[in-house]
Amino acid sequence: MKTIVITGPSGSGKTFLSNKLIKIFNNSIVIKTDSYYRDNFLIRFLSIFIYDIYDRPLSIKKKELNKTLRSIHNKERIVSFYKYDFKRKYSTKFKLSLNYYDDKQFLILEGIFAHRLDLNYQETINIICEEEKEICFNRRLRRDQSERGRKSREVKNKFNKSWKLFYHNIKSYLNINKVMILKTVDKISYDKLVNNLNKIKNN
Repeated sequence: MKTIVITGPSGSGKTFLSNKLIKIFNNSIVIKTDSYYRDNFLIRFLSIFIYDIYDRPLSIKKKELNKTLRSIHNKERIVSFYKYDFKRKYSTKFKLSLNYYDDKQFLILEGIFAHRLDLNYQETINIICEEEKEICFNRRLRRDQSERGRKSREVKNKFNKSWKLFYHNIKSYLNINKVMILKTVDKISYDKLVNNLNKIKNN
């Protein structure tokens, strides 16, 4: 099963791109890294003082996320997933029964931590979503206010720190891996990506 890694700063269109690909490659399995946030007391406490705590790998259940990935690659029928409630800051574990169709099926791994896991990124299809900072901020502001109950000042502080953190940490990933940089609203780049994925699927 080929893995598509979609990463990028907050508000850059990662989920938008993932949802578009699911419609085309409808047998794909999708994992969102922000579904694996920790909900323990330490993380909740640190989040009061450290605005970008949820933009650091410390904040996710990395062991559980890697276990989910291994289960899928091993084609286990019943796989454990997590869902995170951002308003309540509470994580829920659940199990899904998966169907595996063929080795050309895609696993889409999406999120700001997607490029910082225990994967061999030489073997994955690596995509970075990019967009102008102001556009990304406005997207995040709308999302965080409506879905996560955050105030605009809090969102601005979190966004600015997470933006710097992402671009600081992406440098080594770019230096050693083959990566496609994509604006999700750029139809030419998007069509090129879909054509490449179809070639991979059909080979």
